[in-house]
Amino acid sequence: MTQNIYDDAGFFAGYSQLRRSVDGLGGAPEWPTLQSMLPALTGKGVVDLGCGFGWFCRWARDAGAASVLGLDVSANMLARARETASDAAIAYRQADLETLDLPAASFDLAYSSLTLHYLEKLAELFATVHRALVPDGRFVFSAEHPLYTEPGPDYLDEGPRTSDWLAKGVVKQHRTLATYLNLLIDAGFTVRRVEEWGPTRAEIAAHPEWKIDHRRPSFLLVSAAR
Repeated sequence: MTQNIYDDAGFFAGYSQLRRSVDGLGGAPEWPTLQSMLPALTGKGVVDLGCGFGWFCRWARDAGAASVLGLDVSANMLARARETASDAAIAYRQADLETLDLPAASFDLAYSSLTLHYLEKLAELFATVHRALVPDGRFVFSAEHPLYTEPGPDYLDEGPRTSDWLAKGVVKQHRTLATYLNLLIDAGFTVRRVEEWGPTRAEIAAHPEWKIDHRRPSFLLVSAAR
């Protein structure tokens, strides 16, 4: 089972204070780029893999999605999502993405934000997502950039990395950029766009703490089509 670190009380308390947790999508610096990679959502069915507090689920409905399914392994995250807003067209469900089963050809868009780097069985998830999308359906996701999950000398050595971030013993899965893309291709996807997000000089001037992300991108953003 995927490590459910978000149900650790200390981790969840710290995570809840992050800017992206307080301000939602507007507090995520990579969101404008990720948003530009999304298809039109009017009348579409959407699944959010690792929905967290439900920010994207609610945004998708505002953007015209007919229905949204938000999945997360964390009971804490889902409780906060349900408390924040009520919408009959949004369903939240607890699920381990490592063993996820979705009905075939049921969604127009699969979306995931900063979740995939926690998963060991990514090939299986990509196959599940491919099967669950309609023809020409889209899969748009962000993950921690491989240069972030392995900033040291062992970039080509894939596997788990344990760090102390908000809590001790947080496990993330390091894989190379090539592995992410090849797993998508092997699952049958066509890669449409890839971005290695980093701040512009103007953004660094406004947020000096982002300077490190100009030297080493923090986020990998990918759009793929079924």
